Amino acid sequence: MKGFSGFPTGRLKTIALPVLFFSELLPIIDNLAELRVTLYAFWALYQKEGDIRYLRRPDFWSDDLFMESLGKPRRAAEAVLQDALERAVARGTLLHISVEGAAGVEELFFMNTERGRAAVEGITKGEWRPTGDPAEPISVIVERPNIFVLYEQNIGPLTPLIVEQLRDAEQEYPAAWLRESIEIAVNNNARKWAYIARVLERWRAGGKYNETSGRDSARDRRRYIEGKYGDIIQH
Repeated sequence: MKGFSGFPTGRLKTIALPVLFFSELLPIIDNLAELRVTLYAFWALYQKEGDIRYLRRPDFWSDDLFMESLGKPRRAAEAVLQDALERAVARGTLLHISVEGAAGVEELFFMNTERGRAAVEGITKGEWRPTGDPAEPISVIVERPNIFVLYEQNIGPLTPLIVEQLRDAEQEYPAAWLRESIEIAVNNNARKWAYIARVLERWRAGGKYNETSGRDSARDRRRYIEGKYGDIIQH
């Protein structure tokens, strides 16, 4: 068995994994190659840039160290990779779709996240175009989900009262405010319309931070936990 000398001292590069990976996905992965492919996909997608991130088979094949971890000789490793990808897709961790590009059919793999699902839906509807770049063969045009979809996906089921309140909010606040207030509610584990409405009311009454400066500091977010909303936030 090959040993590991440990992580070196000093600042190390890291990537983030969703908590659900450890609480729901990891316990049900029963194949080592599938686990390796899943972890590798998280890492490889993290290296990508842009809102729409996907992997192709060459992204796996071109990493010799990763392929060696799947087995030897190379042909055997490719067979293991194929099986592991099929398992990850069947489990729902990865989303798989094929597109016809300049170089022929391209197989694309997305992480099964909100953005990944939106990208696949956009491709299915024809909302994509070839880029001419062999490394990134497609560009996906994805519209942001509307407020009702965002609420259902992040907060809870829609009721007639909630629908009416969301419609009123759409008339009163910018779409960016609505999206961000829902994101803040999720991050603070306060999945209630009452909390979202209070955030929006505070922004309207007191003035929102300067979005053009990009300075959404930890202090700006922390005030919702320690300030007037502390009684409805679990932290």
